[in-house]
Amino acid sequence: MTAKIVFTALALTILPATAFATCSGKTHLGMSCAEGTVWDADSRTCVEQVSS
Repeated sequence: MTAKIVFTALALTILPATAFATCSGKTHLGMSCAEGTVWDADSRTCVEQVSS
């Protein structure tokens, strides 16, 4: 019985941490901007593309 409790507690501790680790660091999750605009990571919006 004790082994079941220990295993369950370990699983409930580790699984959420690994799920968080796989999603961290993603800043752009499939957002697409309209033609003539580009993604601005600082403002996290689409902004007009400036051609030089």
